[in-house]
Amino acid sequence: MAEILKGKPVADAMIARMRETADALKANGTEPTLCVVRVGERDDDLSYEKGVIKRCEQVGVTLRQLILPESVAQAEFEQAFSAVNADPAVHGILLFRPLPKHLDAERIRAMLDPKKDVDGWTDGSLAGVYANQKTGFAPCTAQAVMELLKFYGVDPKGKRAVVIGRSLVIGRPVSMLLMHANATVTTCHTRTVDVPALARQADILVCAAGVMKSVTEDFTNPDQIVVDVGIHWDEEKGGLSGDVDFDRVAPCVKAITPVPGGVGGITTCVLLDHVLAAAAN
Repeated sequence: MAEILKGKPVADAMIARMRETADALKANGTEPTLCVVRVGERDDDLSYEKGVIKRCEQVGVTLRQLILPESVAQAEFEQAFSAVNADPAVHGILLFRPLPKHLDAERIRAMLDPKKDVDGWTDGSLAGVYANQKTGFAPCTAQAVMELLKFYGVDPKGKRAVVIGRSLVIGRPVSMLLMHANATVTTCHTRTVDVPALARQADILVCAAGVMKSVTEDFTNPDQIVVDVGIHWDEEKGGLSGDVDFDRVAPCVKAITPVPGGVGGITTCVLLDHVLAAAAN
């Protein structure tokens, strides 16, 4: 059976380090502050917001909330958002997405100050990821994958990494982060021919396609480390499952992350780490 790479030990270590950083910032007169911007009452937004609130309390980051009705007009949203964006006391902004369809998300994305873009959404942040420069911040889930690998002593240098998924939220940025860590990276997508054959060659397999239990033992080799980024409600199981069919894959690989209990718990820690970095600059 594979080693289970749980996210909690990673998160606990990050929280302890971040608490010291937050205390040091406060001692120097800076109150690290995150503003959560939420439109409407989506269940997944509320669940993630609850996790962020808990993490802020654990780390010592001040949390503000800008909650707007789902029917908010573009002009009204922009007015409220601009005030937060311009407030020097706010160091990071987390805007829950997707936004309601009547709002112009691209226009709003262009408004966000890259220095406060702690979730890696703006062009400035993504350009920094691709160019390996400290402009903005990497998307939190992509960075969480790297934090997990680092904690468990997995050095990507010289290893073959396969990433299944090419979204701007996870797939492409984590491919870039792995490449910057000197892995040789293959990014697979819906038009890739024979994904299982490519995946079997991987030392590190990151599964971020967004399709529940789509990765089976056919994708694996015995020396492989599997990082599952997917999260889905599994009606049959009555709980959460990932992109990986855990029961079938775990006996076949060297190490694997669980869902739940893997990368997800690290993501909010990365978010607050970005807030502290923004507050320190």
